[in-house]
Amino acid sequence: MIAKISSGKSTAGLIRYLYDTKKAKDHTDPHLVASWDDFAPDPGRTDDFDAAKKQLVADLDLHVKQAKRLGRAPERHVWHCSIRAAETDRHLSDDDWADIARRVVTATGIAPTDDPDACRWVAVRHAPDHIHIAATKVRADLRTARHWNDYLTADRELATIEREYGLHQVVRGDRTAAKRPTRAEQEKAKRAGQTRTARERLRTTVRTAAAAATSTEEFLHLLQHTDSVLVDIKHFPSGDVRGYTVALADDTNQNGEPVWYSGSTLAPDLSLPQIRRRLDATDQQQPEPRRTNPWHQATAATERIPHHLEHQDDPAAQAHLAAFGEALDALPLLAPQGVRFPLRRAAEEFERATRSRIQADHQHARALRGAVRAMVREPVPRNGALLAMFLDTAILAVIAAARWHQRRHHDQQVAAARQALLHLQTAYDQTAPQPLAALAQRRPPQHVVEGHILLIHQAIPEYAEQILEDPAFDALAAVLADAKTSGHDPKRLLQQAADQRALDDARHPVRVLTWRVQRLSARPAPSARARAAQARSTTYRPGESVPTATAAAVSPPQPSRSRRR
Repeated sequence: MIAKISSGKSTAGLIRYLYDTKKAKDHTDPHLVASWDDFAPDPGRTDDFDAAKKQLVADLDLHVKQAKRLGRAPERHVWHCSIRAAETDRHLSDDDWADIARRVVTATGIAPTDDPDACRWVAVRHAPDHIHIAATKVRADLRTARHWNDYLTADRELATIEREYGLHQVVRGDRTAAKRPTRAEQEKAKRAGQTRTARERLRTTVRTAAAAATSTEEFLHLLQHTDSVLVDIKHFPSGDVRGYTVALADDTNQNGEPVWYSGSTLAPDLSLPQIRRRLDATDQQQPEPRRTNPWHQATAATERIPHHLEHQDDPAAQAHLAAFGEALDALPLLAPQGVRFPLRRAAEEFERATRSRIQADHQHARALRGAVRAMVREPVPRNGALLAMFLDTAILAVIAAARWHQRRHHDQQVAAARQALLHLQTAYDQTAPQPLAALAQRRPPQHVVEGHILLIHQAIPEYAEQILEDPAFDALAAVLADAKTSGHDPKRLLQQAADQRALDDARHPVRVLTWRVQRLSARPAPSARARAAQARSTTYRPGESVPTATAAAVSPPQPSRSRRR
């Protein structure tokens, strides 16, 4: 169940709306299900509708008028709460809705149980799946009701009601979600032929600019040079930047003026101070000569996220999730046109999973942020292998993020991560086939393949059969052959690729190994002295090379199938 609470100035206007059956087509049978004393007149169940409605408004406003004569009535004296059941819920009876209404007005402080001076209220049901509670905020003792945090108290009571009534249990958040578009904003976007509201479009634009920028100045510069976006930068008297507001050129109010949004109204983490904190943490990273492809750097950093979520403290883990969200924000800029839509949807969904009540320590995620900013400044790669490689790793990171949030009971974040996962899988399934097919065409000779089959049985026996039966095996065989040609040890690369992260979460382990081996083999091959030192090593940390001294105790089995065409 979901509650929406608002305030108003006119009791008569609200009652008129609740009983209207002409303009509102879903108002099929308006009638009272409960009231403050169970004797309130019901316009929906009387022959003289107008007289009953007038009497109901007068009864509700009795204490308001008394308080006005004393100058003590609040201007917005109407309290309105709508409560809607889920589409999958059974239809509740009038008695059920009456009980729910009484519990909500009690929980919110509008009409506590056994309080003779409580506010007057009525619950109107005009559709099968929801009710509206209309109340006036002035009590019989002419004091204003104490209903602070009424949305939270109503929401907690509805969560209890859902369990007791066996209804769908709504995923509830921690007040860190971005503000939802209002109904007026949604209707406005619909009239303009837009699928998303101005608030949602601006949120995507601002998040993308923040993901691409290396400093606050560059962030504001990118916004100012974005087509159809207006930017107003706020300054302190000293001249320092205080904040910013943005608007769409085609989104105006009734006076033809732009509708402005501050960063904090788009999302809690898009205020200028929050963006500055993230950018400053990245800017403190010491510049290093670029030795590896930034896509490989971003993939490697993303691949370590599950380990960070398992072994680092919560502020560090939250920082990695925030940085990963920025990486997803940047992907649509770098991807082919055909996969931009699922990537944009994945970024929009995962945005909710990047925030919680845990304060992020952004110093821990500098590597991924730095790689993402380098990616944005590189020419867009024509080969889909780099994107497929990153998406394959991103899928495992999202699975780990959902589990991390679930352990901390972050229900909205769990739901968001799961939705993002579906869109990422769609993007990956559209991206991976072409580069995998190109690799498979370079399948090495059969005697080389036989040797690779033997290495797979030795290095990762628990996945060997699944890998060999996968149609993408030829692509793995090709990258293993390339690695050997460039001076790498294929068996060692297989072990290192398998140990970077368990393959249990992967839908296709062979694809995961293919991308990992390809990325690892892009590094310079170790010298003979380095290989000898690695062989003598008996300890390693997660993410480092696996020592060859840890040989398997079982003797290598002979390959059971030759993979002949």
